[in-house]
Amino acid sequence: MSRVNFLDKLLDGVEVEWRALGEVVNMRAGQHISASHIMEEASPEYPYPCFGGNGIRGFVAKNNHDGKHLLIGRQGALCGNVQRTSGAFYATEHAVVVTPTNGINIDWAFHLLTLMNLNQYASQSAQPGLAVGKIESLKIPIPSPENLGKSLAIQAEIARILDAFTSLTAELTAELTAELNTRKKQYNYYRDQLFSFENTEVEWRPLRDVGEFIRGKRFTKADYAEDGIPVIHYGEIYTRYGVFTEQALSQVKEDMADSLRYAESGDVVLTDVGETVEDVGKAVAWLGTEKVAIHDHCYAFRHTMNPKFVSYCMQTPKFIAEKAKYVARTKVNTLLINGFSKIAIPVPYPNDPEKSLAEQARIVAILDKFDALTHSITKGLPREIALRQQQYEYYRDLLLSFPHAKPQP
Repeated sequence: MSRVNFLDKLLDGVEVEWRALGEVVNMRAGQHISASHIMEEASPEYPYPCFGGNGIRGFVAKNNHDGKHLLIGRQGALCGNVQRTSGAFYATEHAVVVTPTNGINIDWAFHLLTLMNLNQYASQSAQPGLAVGKIESLKIPIPSPENLGKSLAIQAEIARILDAFTSLTAELTAELTAELNTRKKQYNYYRDQLFSFENTEVEWRPLRDVGEFIRGKRFTKADYAEDGIPVIHYGEIYTRYGVFTEQALSQVKEDMADSLRYAESGDVVLTDVGETVEDVGKAVAWLGTEKVAIHDHCYAFRHTMNPKFVSYCMQTPKFIAEKAKYVARTKVNTLLINGFSKIAIPVPYPNDPEKSLAEQARIVAILDKFDALTHSITKGLPREIALRQQQYEYYRDLLLSFPHAKPQP
């Protein structure tokens, strides 16, 4: 599709007139309502959605508008966002209620206002705000202004196409999100089943009997370098790493080599602080071919088991529940390593090391497949949504790029 092949054909040579928004829509700020009159959930006594500048704030007992309208956020960093409403609702003073006249298709107006990025007209103060008068002075294109029926038909056709893209994006997002949730549930179910060891010879051994804990040494942001010694920072373990990794995501300066402490290939690296109890003690198996330096808020757990097996085990609800007993909940949640080392993990076939490692590898192979399936869609979901949004924006820009009047000679 191109502008020449579609928009020009749609316009079919009709005139396009640019008019001030204030001439073709009515704008009115909403009204204040006390926060005590806004409920979190709808009920028979509070049935009406209450819109602020950034969406629904809650539900109220009375409405101040009814029917199809647009709402423009008028205060805050995100002011200028545009929403569509229908039915009875309440608009607060933080929203501008837009009511198109008879010559304007409301869905067409929605896409136009969205394209105009109204946030750029906000005042540059501590609390950015949009002046209604400023918005009313902005101009929008009106195709075929002398023929109301044709004008509305053109507007409706463009709105129909753009709404279809919007619906496709929303539908795809819902489907992929549902698929992701299903895969996560499957993964969690099979992982927990595999670590129950109901029909396998197993011995539950304290971590301190299985291996040893080695604490890392401090490095700071100032020590980071584009090329240097590979390091694992504790914050990366619960934000950027999964169950295992073969490659470090950060490096520090080469001249720090002697001042650092390292995890070796096969070690499981743990955090010892975190914002949540689950973050504390979160693990990633280090499978790189070389040693990796670890931050002083990390421990390397050195052992002779399958590292992925240990790391997967540390993600189970049972292990996390045990771990929670050894987290000091002070200003910063901190792992109590002596207590943590008492937590038992399963060692299948404990009297036959070869058979034990084979069983651990079998379990890891199953979980690796689920992990790959889950993470493929986890990574793909935002990318796919972004592509659909780009596709919508491309066609929106194409369909709403109306010609301006040529300057008079």
